[in-house]
Amino acid sequence: MKFKITAAIVLLACFGLSEQTFAVNQQDLEQLRTAGACPRCDLSGADFTGANLAGANLREANLKGANLSQANLTNADLTGANLEGAVMNNANLTNASFTGATLKAASLENANLMFTGFLSANLEAANLKGANAMLTNFRAANFRLTTMPNGVVTSDKSYGWALQQGMQKQPEPEVRKK
Repeated sequence: MKFKITAAIVLLACFGLSEQTFAVNQQDLEQLRTAGACPRCDLSGADFTGANLAGANLREANLKGANLSQANLTNADLTGANLEGAVMNNANLTNASFTGATLKAASLENANLMFTGFLSANLEAANLKGANAMLTNFRAANFRLTTMPNGVVTSDKSYGWALQQGMQKQPEPEVRKK
């Protein structure tokens, strides 16, 4: 019986409790380098530090855990991309599209977000501290526990929750009689 318990613990330690590792698909990486486009590619964990990806088509690409620090993504299309845990510190994201993208726990510190579209993007727990967000479109984006450019962290409640609370009928104030 002790052997079975020990074996189960060892298996859990090896498989169930280990961190997921990222492996970049080399064919996808080569396609991006040659064509400047790689929609639906697996580029998770890739290191694009300082890369020039201006105008790249990365629609629905998996960039989970990728390092895009100091990269130039001007006019890039990242619609529906998975950028969970990605690092984009000091990146130039001017006029890029992140419509419907997942940026959960992503870091965009000091990034240039001018004219960038984050429509319906998930920015939960993302870090935007020091980012230039002038003329950036955040319509319908999720900002739960997000560090905003000014350093303020948003509420841990979703925007929808706040709206529901506001729509509930408030109790009538008591009127005191003299």
